[in-house]
Amino acid sequence: MAVQLSAGTSQLQWIVDAYLVVFAAAMLPAGLLGDRFGRRRLLIAGLTLFAAASLVGTLTGSATTLIAVRAVMGLGAAFIMPLAMSIIPSLFPVAERARAVAVMTAGMAVGMPLGPILGGLLLAHFWWGSIFLINIPLIAVGIVALLLLVPESRNPSVPRIDILSAVLGVGGLAGLTYGIIQGPTDGWGSAQVVGCLVAATLLLTGLILRERTQRDPMLDFTLLRNPVYRWNTLASVLVTLVLIGALFVLPQYLQSVLGYSALGTGIRLMPLMGGLLVAARLAERLVARMAVRGVVTGGLLLVTAAMLLGAGTSVSDGYGWTALWLSVLGLGMGFTMVPAMGAAMAVLPEDRAGVGSGLLQTLRQCAGAIGVALLGSLLLSTYTGRLHTTGLSAAAAHTARGSVSAAQAVADRLHDTALALSAHSAFVHGMTLVLLVCGGAAALSAVLIAVRMPGDTPSTADALPIPDGGEVAPAAADPGQSVA
Repeated sequence: MAVQLSAGTSQLQWIVDAYLVVFAAAMLPAGLLGDRFGRRRLLIAGLTLFAAASLVGTLTGSATTLIAVRAVMGLGAAFIMPLAMSIIPSLFPVAERARAVAVMTAGMAVGMPLGPILGGLLLAHFWWGSIFLINIPLIAVGIVALLLLVPESRNPSVPRIDILSAVLGVGGLAGLTYGIIQGPTDGWGSAQVVGCLVAATLLLTGLILRERTQRDPMLDFTLLRNPVYRWNTLASVLVTLVLIGALFVLPQYLQSVLGYSALGTGIRLMPLMGGLLVAARLAERLVARMAVRGVVTGGLLLVTAAMLLGAGTSVSDGYGWTALWLSVLGLGMGFTMVPAMGAAMAVLPEDRAGVGSGLLQTLRQCAGAIGVALLGSLLLSTYTGRLHTTGLSAAAAHTARGSVSAAQAVADRLHDTALALSAHSAFVHGMTLVLLVCGGAAALSAVLIAVRMPGDTPSTADALPIPDGGEVAPAAADPGQSVA
């Protein structure tokens, strides 16, 4: 895409972030609408919207149009993700609910590396638009399954949509993401970037203050008073940021530095999926022995180790080193995400499943959007600062600074080996810094989880508050073993 659509790094960031920003901002109102008007009905509506946007995406020929398509896909996904998870309490009794959430979480985690593999296979035989076209038959299967197998569920007593809060959330997140992405290219001191960041701060502060004073808030921070929900949500959020960072740099490294095709790149992400599958299978057994806190802490330490190993990559390294740290990353992601999300959802009462799932997924997607913006900006700043373009025309130099894939295309056209080597070295250095930041975040998360997450001793603080001031008991007597 970067080559065929002439997309620079900032546009590549927006192709990712246009989806994530709308996804994160619309997820909470989507969860509330599903709770009120029918979760299955709006889940089908979200799938239909996603399919329609995918169809348009197969036909577009510009990066700008694709960014708009991705934003519409994000809106559809905002209904899919929280409502798919919020249906679980209506299908499973309390004793089986955590296991169902764990199975669903494992499926979503496996889909992350599986998507690039399927995408690479399609790109090897068809045009790049086929990676969107494949969504349509898959969505059709999903809609049929919902109609035949899933009963309708709703909770008409949930609060109404707060339009002002939704506007504050969308505007604040969009402004923050835009400012971070444009900072390296426009300059951090430019009026546009500073204005966006200041406006985003004011809007998001206004959102938090407004939600704290509402009787029935759309963004229900009272859910975070439950320590099981709070710390497992934090673990899920931080591990999402780390994974987003790794998956943003890896395809560019494998294709533009190591020279693999799109299909070859997807296949070489298999160690990540293998680690995820192994960890997802073992996580439940380990939780039964060690409680959620021990498993999640261990998972985050594995993620830290993987990031440090990845940061040791050099330009001359082959794929073997990458396969090693990808396998460790997959294990760490599985041992963190599966039990953490299962434990967080297990303490939600059925009538707050949509709001609680929406809050969890919103925080995860906000972390993903901001993570892509921050880490992408760090990568671009480092890459452009170390890239040598001496001897190139102004136009060629400008193109080469856009991304490592663009620099490789310029080098191939001009038969400029020095430019290719400089671009590879600059990109690997930027990737090293990105992975070090991710590793630091994972290490800090491991310490916080080990110290702060509830262990084997339940307390009255582990009950979730409900709107009328009462309490709902957690799903398991032992909060540390809530996904056993």
